[in-house]
Amino acid sequence: MDTKQIKTKKRVTNHGEVYTGPREVVAMLDLVDRETKRIESKFLEPACGNGNFLIEILKRKIEVIQKRYSSSQIDYERYLFLATTSIYGIDIQQDNVDECRKRLLTFIAESYRKLFKKTYKAQFVKSISLVLSKNILCGDALSLKAYDNDLIGTPIIFSDWSLISGNMVKRKNFIFSDLVERASDREMPLFSDLDDEAFIPEPVEEFAPIDFMNLENG
Repeated sequence: MDTKQIKTKKRVTNHGEVYTGPREVVAMLDLVDRETKRIESKFLEPACGNGNFLIEILKRKIEVIQKRYSSSQIDYERYLFLATTSIYGIDIQQDNVDECRKRLLTFIAESYRKLFKKTYKAQFVKSISLVLSKNILCGDALSLKAYDNDLIGTPIIFSDWSLISGNMVKRKNFIFSDLVERASDREMPLFSDLDDEAFIPEPVEEFAPIDFMNLENG
């Protein structure tokens, strides 16, 4: 985990940017340890920086996946994909977003390659990269708007990914502000996996089911 807590004094002054240290990250996540180890449990970090919280959550999920599914590459890939789709992040600085995506992708690829050296699939890692590009976004979690050429304007849009059968995944896009409003009204978590309690607004875009190995081509 990155132990540096600031990049520059200017960034601290302009944006209040101070990264949470490793000890604090671990201690805070230990408070919800059970959830961090549920493969499908969703997490959103609204000021993710370069990913200290998200990569620790991912590590815990992958430890569970390795214990349960390392004997089957197909199952390992499926649950690793599911774990990746459960992680969301927003940051106001594009370089943080780029670094966060890279850290998560590198950790996933290295963990995957370590277990399946001879049968490693580059196409799978490309699909993971696409998911991270949709789940880790540059924007302002207070205004709920995305950055576009250094101007805050368009609404933040997140993708919800649902495995429906085997490797087939269904993707739906939602406006973040709609999700926040609904979650606030009903005191429910975003993209809740508790079907009897969750209320999710209509998606702004919906995609045909596709094998997650072919996301880049789809």
